[in-house]
Amino acid sequence: MNRKRFINVIPYILALFVFLSLTSVSRFNNTEYLATNTFINQAEDMTFKDVNISVGSVIVSVTGVYEKNGQDVSFSTSVPNTDANIQWLQEVLNEGENTVTISDPSNTSRWIEMLMPIGSIVLLGGVTFYLFSKVMQQGGGNKQAFEFTKSRHRVESDVKVRFDDVAGCEEEKEEVKEIIDYLKDPKRFSDMGARIPKGILMVGPPGTGKTLLAKAVAGEADVPFFSISGSDFVEMFVGTGASRVRDMFKSAKKAAPCIVFIDEIDAVGRQRGAGMGGGNDEREQTLNQLLVEMDGMTQNNGIVIIAATNRPDVLDPALLRSGRFDRQVTVSLPDKRGRTEILKVHARNKRLASDVSLENLAKRCPGFSGADLENVLNEGAILAVRENRKEITMADLGEAIDRVMMGPAKKSKKYSESEKRLVAYHETGHAIIGLKLEGANIVEKVTIIPRGHAGGYNLMLPEEEKMFPTRKDFMDQITGYLGGRVCEEVVFNEISAGASNDIQEATKIAKAMVRSYGMSKLGPIQYSDDSGNVFLGRDYSSNGANYSSEIAFEIDKEVRRIINECYENCKRIIMENRDLIDLIAGKLIEEETLTSEQIRNLVQYGTLTKPEENIEEMPSTEVSDGVEVVDSMDHVPNSETIEIDEEGMVTTPTTEIEGNVVADDGEDKDPVTPKE
Repeated sequence: MNRKRFINVIPYILALFVFLSLTSVSRFNNTEYLATNTFINQAEDMTFKDVNISVGSVIVSVTGVYEKNGQDVSFSTSVPNTDANIQWLQEVLNEGENTVTISDPSNTSRWIEMLMPIGSIVLLGGVTFYLFSKVMQQGGGNKQAFEFTKSRHRVESDVKVRFDDVAGCEEEKEEVKEIIDYLKDPKRFSDMGARIPKGILMVGPPGTGKTLLAKAVAGEADVPFFSISGSDFVEMFVGTGASRVRDMFKSAKKAAPCIVFIDEIDAVGRQRGAGMGGGNDEREQTLNQLLVEMDGMTQNNGIVIIAATNRPDVLDPALLRSGRFDRQVTVSLPDKRGRTEILKVHARNKRLASDVSLENLAKRCPGFSGADLENVLNEGAILAVRENRKEITMADLGEAIDRVMMGPAKKSKKYSESEKRLVAYHETGHAIIGLKLEGANIVEKVTIIPRGHAGGYNLMLPEEEKMFPTRKDFMDQITGYLGGRVCEEVVFNEISAGASNDIQEATKIAKAMVRSYGMSKLGPIQYSDDSGNVFLGRDYSSNGANYSSEIAFEIDKEVRRIINECYENCKRIIMENRDLIDLIAGKLIEEETLTSEQIRNLVQYGTLTKPEENIEEMPSTEVSDGVEVVDSMDHVPNSETIEIDEEGMVTTPTTEIEGNVVADDGEDKDPVTPKE
């Protein structure tokens, strides 16, 4: 470190020498040289001040200052070394107050005075060359601004990440374990005649841990980790990307065994000939060089290339063939068990309260990636710090999930009373469908507090995560999405624009059932193009449909039929549970947020809290002896037993029905609860 500081100080030292040299040269150039005859003729009329006499073997050098026109002028001259001249000099120069100094000629050399101007020029040229070379090397502050052909990879020689730091992808770890064994002992594989894969392509959604898994492989094998992004190869100058590829592989060969990780390889590895710029653009030349370098890698040379992308559909086929990226590892979203393990990893440095259950938290986060789960814990920690708490509570983590999914709550935004009732009944409609349909998502939380772009929020979770949903599961999901819209129509005889996203999701599922899954009258035929995202140059001329207009008409009819069937089923459920809807919506208007436990209590007991265990019977809601208050709508169950009391309220005798209402078919119905 001290050596680097000394090197940085060198330019300032050289600049100081240059300044001093120029000063001495300037003074030397201002000295007036007097010829011998001129000095002898004018010496008696000159007024001297400081004079130095240097007596040599042949000549006597005289330097000093004399007064000319009221100004001091430096002079130098020389006279022959004779006894008469020395005596004359002493007489002339000693007049007045002049100071005469006689110096030894061995202590000074005229050659030094003559070489000082030349040395100053050489020194100045050296400083200029040094500064110019530094500017060219650093590029005005950026050390590699002018080194276009140098690879911009980053090298980590001591990777701290291990497999214990990567959770939720046990199968993916198994796929890369032999890479670790190979990097530790490649001779075992070469003796067996086995060829280790040259390249491993990790495919998966963003945030699933592809980069972390690649770094863990390097950490477990204890080898250098070269990391670079695909966009770092591409440059505006033709041939730069190819040069960077060569430079990167050259550096990797020197550090072998090692791992070369290329993130977002789709930036450089897209299909050739599919772009709009022809076949000679910079990106395609870079890809060609990458293919050549991978072909030039000898077997078991100690270099393993790991690449990551979330768009494998746009990669060039030559890049995916055997001998290049031999193996593809799909890093998918974690399941419930994987999410629990990921939360445990990220909770190592968190202070969690005793009420926090990572298993329950993982259950509430279906579809979350590892990055999302880390963000949930981080948001929960931030909320705990904001409230000046010492530990992170389950309430903090619940709010963190809502913030990650929908954004922060907009508590300052106020509804009108009519809008508040509309939103409450809309969200209650979703909740009722989740309670009554087996395949629909279960209600975890309902709130009418605006959050993000949504006026209300209904957290619906699947009862169990299925890998292969059935047709009934899809139908129940569509019915659940339509619950809010149907509830608005039944209760208010009006519909709002709040169900636009619900309709969009329901239509998407219905189209997938018809076009992709063969779950319609059109039979097991796929009518959708499953090529992935549109790639400009390959798909811009395609209309995306591989069927005729007649089939398109039939598809529209089937989609409409599925939606209408689910709509009618949803309307039937809403009508049958109208009293329960009024109860939940009323409590939702009061509390603004209901949890799954509170909703279950409302369904079973008619209250937000569970009655005490020592109370065997339900709390009585009687307003007079032998009568129970119910809704005054004309869809009350057992309407044949309805009576009108003296105050005009709709009542039904409690002596005939005790506990839950049981229908003719034996199905247990929800208890009737009065409206407030």
